[in-house]
Amino acid sequence: MRLDLRGLLAGECRTFPVSFSLTPKQDAGNHFSALTDVRFPTPVSVLGTITNAAGYMRMTLSLDVQIVAPCARCLDDVTRSFSFDVERTVATPDMLEGLPENRIDEFAVVEDGFLDIDELLLELLETSLPMRVLCKEDCRGLCQKCGKNLNEGPCSCEQKELDPRLEPLRRLYERMKAEGQEE
Repeated sequence: MRLDLRGLLAGECRTFPVSFSLTPKQDAGNHFSALTDVRFPTPVSVLGTITNAAGYMRMTLSLDVQIVAPCARCLDDVTRSFSFDVERTVATPDMLEGLPENRIDEFAVVEDGFLDIDELLLELLETSLPMRVLCKEDCRGLCQKCGKNLNEGPCSCEQKELDPRLEPLRRLYERMKAEGQEE
């Protein structure tokens, strides 16, 4: 969304209301993105204001987001709602001259009287949404052998094999159990 802030910059008004819907795209091709498996069943609602107080401009926004993502353990779809607040100082490029490169991300930059905030909001979504979603805290996940969802009941696998990487922990557990019984 490109916001026309020319009136705000010219001093014609002190407050610029912001209200729009943002529709993020699923980024299935980018495996490094936190949004790879996330779907947005409804557009993201963005509400807020940009105020100009004697040349100091502050943007305050609230985002309401609903996502559908696979459970990290059983892969069932999970629907969650989140709300985020965004606050940034709005600046023109000449105001940022001489500022260290690592500090520029703290600002929303107005170019030719317009503020494009889609990229900023998508970055916020990517960094603010949880890395993994669970359908419930005690989700049992999938059977490693047959793939059955263990939340629906036990599977019919005959032999439950222990992951060989966990064998040292099993031996330690057995030793601690034996020492506890001797006392």
